[in-house]
Amino acid sequence: MAAFTTTNIYIPTILTLIAGIIYQYVLYPAVISPLSKIPSAHWSCSISPAWILWARFKSRENGTLHAAHKQHGPVVRVSPNELSVNSIEGVKTIYQGGFDKHEWYSVFNNYGVPCTFSSLPSKPHSQRKRMVSHVYSKSFIHSSPSLRTQAHTILSTHLLPLLHFSTHVSQAPHGVDVHSLFCAAAMDFISAYCFGLPRHADFVRRRAEREHWLSIYMVRKGHSFFAQELPRLSRFLSVLGIKLTPSWVDAANHELEAWCKQRSDATLRFLDREKDGGEGEAVVNTADDPVVVRALLAGIEKEYAMYGTESMLYSTTIQQRELSVASEIIDHVLAGQETTGVALTYLSYHLSQSLELQLELRRELLTLEPSMRYVDGDCDRGIQMPDSRQLDSLPILHALIKETVRRYAPAGGPEPRVTPLPSCRIGPYEVPGGVRVSASVYNVHRDEAVFPDPEKWDHARWLRPQGAAEPADSPNGDDEKVDVNRYFWGFSSGGRMCLGSNFAMHDMKLIIAAIYSNYTTHIVDDEGIEPTDAYTGHPKSNSLYLRFERAVDD
Repeated sequence: MAAFTTTNIYIPTILTLIAGIIYQYVLYPAVISPLSKIPSAHWSCSISPAWILWARFKSRENGTLHAAHKQHGPVVRVSPNELSVNSIEGVKTIYQGGFDKHEWYSVFNNYGVPCTFSSLPSKPHSQRKRMVSHVYSKSFIHSSPSLRTQAHTILSTHLLPLLHFSTHVSQAPHGVDVHSLFCAAAMDFISAYCFGLPRHADFVRRRAEREHWLSIYMVRKGHSFFAQELPRLSRFLSVLGIKLTPSWVDAANHELEAWCKQRSDATLRFLDREKDGGEGEAVVNTADDPVVVRALLAGIEKEYAMYGTESMLYSTTIQQRELSVASEIIDHVLAGQETTGVALTYLSYHLSQSLELQLELRRELLTLEPSMRYVDGDCDRGIQMPDSRQLDSLPILHALIKETVRRYAPAGGPEPRVTPLPSCRIGPYEVPGGVRVSASVYNVHRDEAVFPDPEKWDHARWLRPQGAAEPADSPNGDDEKVDVNRYFWGFSSGGRMCLGSNFAMHDMKLIIAAIYSNYTTHIVDDEGIEPTDAYTGHPKSNSLYLRFERAVDD
């Protein structure tokens, strides 16, 4: 009988392990998995996520996926367990079908507490959203006395005086960095709506503080790759003392969080004193009213009154009230300032290339009653606020903003979701549960069958009667009719679409109307205006310098 040795055990064991590894990580994903039937963006995507991770790390994901979809079709495999989708039908399936969010969003658990945006399952998301969604509805925004007064103060006494001063002879050559200024104006709008005017950022007037804040925000924004895409590796290496994210990024995050929490806590103290009768007359319906924080507190109290300790939000939103409010609000102010500021930058960039288009816009703006021209032409007297519903109905202004959001997609990156168990159908493919799947605004807005010459900024796309035939030179020919509004996805869709979409459209319209009712703009320096290819894009130079001149009445 042959002698029994350890070799008899080791060799079969090792061979079995190797075979198992090959099956698990090569054979199954590449040949057997249901995803193997879906075209791969790159030969390696069926066995490794390296291809898409490298594109994300180098901040070129949007363009990379766009090229992949043009080559391989509307559903593309980008890693062993991830798909990219680029069709309106796929978008409906994923985003209106209630797919849960991917853990990618967990990085937005500010202060260690979830907010609406970072809630992964749909139920806690819905409960958090209900607390504040009513104050972001179009009807509430258009009728809010607090927002109207806040907007008037910011426009009439902060923004327009600064633009008027820039026209003075002492300010030659009269260049204003409007990218910084528009981010500031957007921040002032959203922070006033959240905290009340006494506690808002006031960045339009506080330039030095604004520039510092924007610089640390860019640090936060530019170093989230490892925490979002490789969270387990990041945590493991951190235990070993190896940090993939530099310590100065953590410092920037802490400073931003402290900035917001200071205002959030001050607002909570104010509302608590008001509730106890210590603040005198209530500020509801005035510029001092912290509309969003007030709504959040009312929502938290209602949730506790209805469900008590049985509420699924009890351990977070209810027991950690201060942190939960701060977590929610920092998400609102960070998202609100950047995306709106970027859209306004690119809109003013295109307007500044055409005095004829500026004149066309101004003629439409002057139909507002009252118009937003300086009262009696005197800049010292400020402006009057128009009827919000009339402002919202201006077709040229609306088209200009929609085309800018379409073309430049300030939040254009993929929005990852997870397919439900046991499986679902996306396009012609049966996709198992637990697969990361996403679509992106950048790609949806570049469908050439809907948006001919998609890289061209053309606001007239939105002015043709709905259902009208495409131009003769479009890919659709003369006969096919396309409703472009059906393909607009600038604020996502479904139950988890952008909570602040109505607010963003409203403040963009107010800011553009206030400026172009009184001024014309001209490019001074547009170097680096090309957009970055990131989840939230912005001009590569983070600047655009324009010259403002008083508009001449017809």
